[in-house]
Amino acid sequence: MLPVFEILATEPTYEEQNKVLALLLAFNARHTAQVIDRPHLGIVLKDPNTSEIIGGLYAVDEYNWLFIKYLIVPSALRGKGFGTKLMNVAERIARERSYVGIFLDTFDFQAKLFYLKLGFEQFGELEGDEQTPRRFFLKKVFSSE
Repeated sequence: MLPVFEILATEPTYEEQNKVLALLLAFNARHTAQVIDRPHLGIVLKDPNTSEIIGGLYAVDEYNWLFIKYLIVPSALRGKGFGTKLMNVAERIARERSYVGIFLDTFDFQAKLFYLKLGFEQFGELEGDEQTPRRFFLKKVFSSE
């Protein structure tokens, strides 16, 4: 008997997402058993007066790579080295964890030049249109340095 397709036109539930993910991870485990699962990484910038989080970096473990999912520095602090400091700390931790390297994506209105100055190289791009920004994929490989 063939499987039945059910199209979820709305956001899948947490359980539905996790079931699909569990199936994928079980398949991947046969091919990636040697990959160490490491904890995610968060580095935050806090307002010194209020301790409120005003920016930071969030990254996840991706099969021996550190994937920078989010990086935000408040507009008033840009150009003062905070983004570089966040990335330097993330890179130090990634090297301590023996990652292959770091990868990330950024849109054309964001920080491609910033990452290139930090030694990243572009390895992919998704084109955009008048409603969709171009998206760039960058990486920094440690083993070739």
